[in-house]
Amino acid sequence: MSASTPQAEAHDHSHSDVSGGWLRAAVFGAMDGLVTNTALVAGVGGGGAAPRAIVLAGVASLVAGAISMSLGEYTSVKTQNEQLDREVEKERRELERNPEGELRELTQMLQVRGVDEALAREVAVQLSRDPETALRLHVVAELGLSPEDKPSPMTAAVSSFVTFGVGALIPLLPYLFGVAVLWPALLCGGIGLVVAGALSSLFTPRPWWFSAGRQLLFGAAAAGITYLIGAAIGVTVA
Repeated sequence: MSASTPQAEAHDHSHSDVSGGWLRAAVFGAMDGLVTNTALVAGVGGGGAAPRAIVLAGVASLVAGAISMSLGEYTSVKTQNEQLDREVEKERRELERNPEGELRELTQMLQVRGVDEALAREVAVQLSRDPETALRLHVVAELGLSPEDKPSPMTAAVSSFVTFGVGALIPLLPYLFGVAVLWPALLCGGIGLVVAGALSSLFTPRPWWFSAGRQLLFGAAAAGITYLIGAAIGVTVA
């Protein structure tokens, strides 16, 4: 190689795990826990319940919600993976029964992505020599999912369980420390929503203040509605 010829410089880079199943479940769990128990505390407190009753209701909501979230996440992710497995097997049968038709399909996929027809056919033939490579290409192109990068149901379940529990605990902290009025609990819930929203922005192109403000707005709306309902029911019952 000539001394004047520049060499390609390799740059190491990595991407976040967007298919592992933990991030969506963790964000969903944290936000759901925060909004659910902040709204619950607002509704029960607005109805005039005693601090002990608010704590009891909040802890029951925390436990039930965390279990429900984790089971729901596990089942939904497991079902999604099983559906993908079924589609992969369907594609595998098509490759075995109609290899020429699948070869033409792969050629067309490459052409759509800008490869010339003759070269697309040549590349498709080479790729199809390995049935597993051809299968993976067809599945990714047709379904938009990789059979090798399926999210983990257990990871999603554990993530949602833990984050829901932590989120649901935050609005209860003032009562657990002996505070007997409502506003500190709502303040803690609001701070939790702001922090959770800001942390979620680390994984997105959104500025932290946008994500934080959005979550605070959602939580405030839920808490405000349930407070009014709780107050109305409390007055009626009284």
